[in-house]
Amino acid sequence: MPPALPHPSRRVLVAGTAALVALGLLLWWLLPLGAQEPSGRLTFSTGVRTGVYQRYGELLRQAMARDLPKVDVTLVNSEGSQQNLARVASGEADFTIATADAVAKYEMDRKPGADHLRGCARLYDDYVQLVVPADSPVQSAADLRGKRVAIGQPGSGVRLLSERLLSAARLDPAQDVTPVSIGIDRMPTELEAHRIDAFFWSGGLPTTAVKELSERYQIRLVPLGDLVRELQRTGPTAAYYRAAVIQQDAYRLARNTSAVATLAVPNLLVTTDSTGAAITEGMTRTVIANRDRIGGEVHAAQLVDLRTAIFTDPLQLHEGAARYYRSVKP
Repeated sequence: MPPALPHPSRRVLVAGTAALVALGLLLWWLLPLGAQEPSGRLTFSTGVRTGVYQRYGELLRQAMARDLPKVDVTLVNSEGSQQNLARVASGEADFTIATADAVAKYEMDRKPGADHLRGCARLYDDYVQLVVPADSPVQSAADLRGKRVAIGQPGSGVRLLSERLLSAARLDPAQDVTPVSIGIDRMPTELEAHRIDAFFWSGGLPTTAVKELSERYQIRLVPLGDLVRELQRTGPTAAYYRAAVIQQDAYRLARNTSAVATLAVPNLLVTTDSTGAAITEGMTRTVIANRDRIGGEVHAAQLVDLRTAIFTDPLQLHEGAARYYRSVKP
């Protein structure tokens, strides 16, 4: 005689119990035992209004609103990497983005709070761009002698890089050029109005402000590859520069007939050791999980890679970020 089938209500109960167990295991994986969903307020220091840091921050805040709805994110504009680091180190901001060379200099100069800085992720590389009018006689950085050159704001990573590049080209940044301290929010219009002869910019490719300039005004990118070796000899903080190439289609309307040799430097997502592990883990998870969504608007973000994100040299990895990488380790 065949065994009696379970009563329908018993089958429903068993199925429901299994579903609850599965849900419990999922929550255990997403949130460590005893942990609560992160909540509260945090400040993210970005960059100049039309720069890549600002747009990246805007998209990251949208992603945080979906992934961590109890966390309220405030964005604050800045001059760039150097000011960003000072803000995070002082507690004025909780998270930021900064280039690895700026981080190394901040630590080497032993600025306040340097020992407390921590890395969450290596993001994408910034490419250094020297932009001139298409008909400019400037063919190399050395040709900038006597020119009006926008070198970035004092608190920016661009400022740090442009001064180093001018020095590598045997030019005194204060004497051999007329330095103009403005950011990417003003550089394009000043070049277009002939109030400057060139500008340095360091950002992901393509940078919207440069792309939009190329669509209304004929520009050209000046090669900087000849300065990489000299730049790398300037000290330990220059170890984060690598030779790179800006492909011709990065700025399709620029008047370059081939790829442009330049240098690149990685960007890091930065916080401090006083930031909670839960919120840092959540922020790191959001950055990696939303790579493609953010990369749809900020092309450089597509290069964020889980395999390399953990390498935040020269910064020690934050424990919350390390917890995230351990959770996704194959």
